[in-house]
Amino acid sequence: MTYSNKIALIVRNDLLDWQKLNVASFLASAVAIEFPEVHGKPFVNASGSQYLPFVKHPVLVYQADDESQLKRAYARARERNLRIGIYTEPLFATKNEEENHIEIAKCTDDEQPLVGLVMYGDNKAVNKALDGLKFHP
Repeated sequence: MTYSNKIALIVRNDLLDWQKLNVASFLASAVAIEFPEVHGKPFVNASGSQYLPFVKHPVLVYQADDESQLKRAYARARERNLRIGIYTEPLFATKNEEENHIEIAKCTDDEQPLVGLVMYGDNKAVNKALDGLKFHP
């Protein structure tokens, strides 16, 4: 099945592995929470055990070699009215949602130290916002 929308994550490549996984997990959850239409159905195995559903769209993960590539993708996504989620560097030191909100509120769009983005929207618009980025290895 082909979907008309796409979920794309962009993670800065110079992060530690645990940081990359953390960023990707939080950003993917943002789309799952905000857009119920991306929710799949629960899985049931042959024993009748039920398991949590996946997001039914593919989640594509791209790498950014530096913050400038993230900022470019961010600007291109905004120009195309895509829904965006951000992860900034100070969030690695926070301990809860309240602290996350405080850290995010400290910076303007131009000042935020991005380490990851998620964007969701029309396939073609997402592809244009991602122009020049490569899949994460």
